[in-house]
Amino acid sequence: MLRITEIFYSLQGESNAVGMPTVFVRLTGCPLRCNYCDTSYAFSGGVKMSIIDILADVKQYECKNVCVTGGEPLAQPMCLELLTQLADENFNVSLETSGALDVSKVDTRIIKVMDLKTPSSDEVEKNRYENIEFLTTKDQVKFVIADDDDYKWSKKIMTDYNLVHRCQVLFSPVVPTQNPTELAEKILADRLPVRFQIQLHKLLWQDAQGK
Repeated sequence: MLRITEIFYSLQGESNAVGMPTVFVRLTGCPLRCNYCDTSYAFSGGVKMSIIDILADVKQYECKNVCVTGGEPLAQPMCLELLTQLADENFNVSLETSGALDVSKVDTRIIKVMDLKTPSSDEVEKNRYENIEFLTTKDQVKFVIADDDDYKWSKKIMTDYNLVHRCQVLFSPVVPTQNPTELAEKILADRLPVRFQIQLHKLLWQDAQGK
């Protein structure tokens, strides 16, 4: 059994699959409290569902793309089994994780989108850098950037861990704290080989769905 906040169908708002129709499975609970979190409603509550029932719910949308998100999905141990069973059903599965929990046992068929916490999150000390060893070229590391200190920190981490040669790197602004245009201009000025992204779902619907 897993505790589920919601299962819904929308456009992927982030990652390199932005804009793609996707079924989102949002698990309940998170051990982090990032100060810019936009899904705090998933910290508690939810309903218990079996993996069989989750799969049935996902299949009704007739969509091959599935994103398992949270909260922090890996805070529930059965998340690993859910990911494997989704992949066994031939879904294209991505996992949105904070990077604070061990990803070494995640099924290798799953696309990991790992959010390394920047200093402004107030959770930077929770980053589990040994997770980087388990990333491949299909995986992604996201940096959520609120100010210039976050930007400089993100560049340093990207260089120190040679991330652009290991996986894809995403830079995302915290709006309105970080002006998106200014972040884009910094990326261009510094010739950074990263993907700039804005949360598409917030432009379309002004809410958190689609993440």
